[in-house]
Amino acid sequence: MLPVLVCFVALVGLLVAERLDSAPGRAIAKPIAASAFVWAGIAWGGLDTVYGRWLLTGLMLCWLGDALLLPAGQSIWFQLGIAAFLLGHVAYALSFVHLGLDPAASIGFGLALAMAAAFALRWLRPHVPAAFRAAVVAYVIIISAMVVAALSAVAQGAPVAIAIGAVGFALSDLSVARDRFVSPGFANGAWGLPAYFASQLVLAYSIRLVASAQ
Repeated sequence: MLPVLVCFVALVGLLVAERLDSAPGRAIAKPIAASAFVWAGIAWGGLDTVYGRWLLTGLMLCWLGDALLLPAGQSIWFQLGIAAFLLGHVAYALSFVHLGLDPAASIGFGLALAMAAAFALRWLRPHVPAAFRAAVVAYVIIISAMVVAALSAVAQGAPVAIAIGAVGFALSDLSVARDRFVSPGFANGAWGLPAYFASQLVLAYSIRLVASAQ
């Protein structure tokens, strides 16, 4: 499908820009790649169902987050980017909740993700400036809740693609955290960017899967 191809080509360009540390290259390639997953969400029926509209809202907020995170460093734009992605995770979680959650799975996955979140925060804490700590804690909590909702929705019968996309998105966030706070470098984006854009496309495709199952 054309949006997937556009996203792939733009992703390749973004990885080249990251390897060359080209700000202009990033400024061109990243918005195109992000626009492609929003385009895919619309093409796969994002405007046609309640689930699709919540999911599409999350995709658009992630697009905004990508744009705000273009400047390097830990500026006000980075804080606004975190806020946009946080709201995007909330929109994703609400879309999954709309499908119905398995109560037992919610408890089990909730405990597992709570431990994972505690580990991540312990890893990040020495590296995060005081001004960012509250935002980072809130972000980790929200994205953990989003993953729990995705896994619980799948346990209730939703398409497995939802869990794949949500978990992939959460893992890609580790690369962003490592790059911004722990150890900047191309290695973070080399795996994090493909994981992120692939996860967004998988979540976008889940709109079609959910609609076809109803």
